[in-house]
Amino acid sequence: MGFPQIIALTVYAAFVTWEMLGPQFFLSKPVIAGLFAGAVMGDVATGLFIGGTLQLMVLGVGTYGGSSIPDYMSGALIGTAFAVTTGSTEVGLAIAVPVGLLLVQCDILGRFCNTAFQNMADAGAEEKNWRKVELGCLLGTIPWCLSRAIPVFLCLALGQDVVASLAAAAPEWLLNGFKCVSGMLPAVGIAILLHFMPLNRFWPYALLGFVLAAYLSVPMLGVALVGLAFAAVKYYEFIANGVPANYEPVVAVAASTEGGTIDDDE
Repeated sequence: MGFPQIIALTVYAAFVTWEMLGPQFFLSKPVIAGLFAGAVMGDVATGLFIGGTLQLMVLGVGTYGGSSIPDYMSGALIGTAFAVTTGSTEVGLAIAVPVGLLLVQCDILGRFCNTAFQNMADAGAEEKNWRKVELGCLLGTIPWCLSRAIPVFLCLALGQDVVASLAAAAPEWLLNGFKCVSGMLPAVGIAILLHFMPLNRFWPYALLGFVLAAYLSVPMLGVALVGLAFAAVKYYEFIANGVPANYEPVVAVAASTEGGTIDDDE
């Protein structure tokens, strides 16, 4: 792994963190991060595999307010880099998942450091000093960006030789365990998504999708189009008949956290 590649991935991690705070181009999605890392490392297929697998872990989960979720964007960058370096997607996934979980603490640290700048912005608002407010908000993005950029840089710059050595010395049973776990991750991601879906009302559609994919071998795009058709039918029924009085919209969010910590069940 060359130094320009490390810098490119580090800059991407910092830029995407800023992007999450404002423009929202969805570059922070693990599958997009994996695609970028794969392009930088010269193996797009591996990047999409790592990023897509991690994307399944966060489907239907969002972070709002003071809540934190695993940082699988950084995990996708680091996991893809190590997967290409070692030639093993199992090793890449085995690194990406714990990295995503551990970097939650860096997210909390970035939010904590941002408090000083937000206090500065609050003081500026009381003084009606709008330039001070703007400066406080802009400076507040720096610790947040560094909370991703520094760990990514350190992992890539200092950890590649160690990871390569461990992968070469790892016994066969350990690599087989990594392979088994990596195969289970998509199922875990789907299970997490199903947990947030209102299956008690829409289980027939989920069952139909399963039959189309598993028994009739309909491609995923075809299953998605069938789902779109049913969604359109329900939408036009709502428009024609009005929203029922007892209708309750379903919103999937991450578990609320107090004081910047993450609940055990996340």
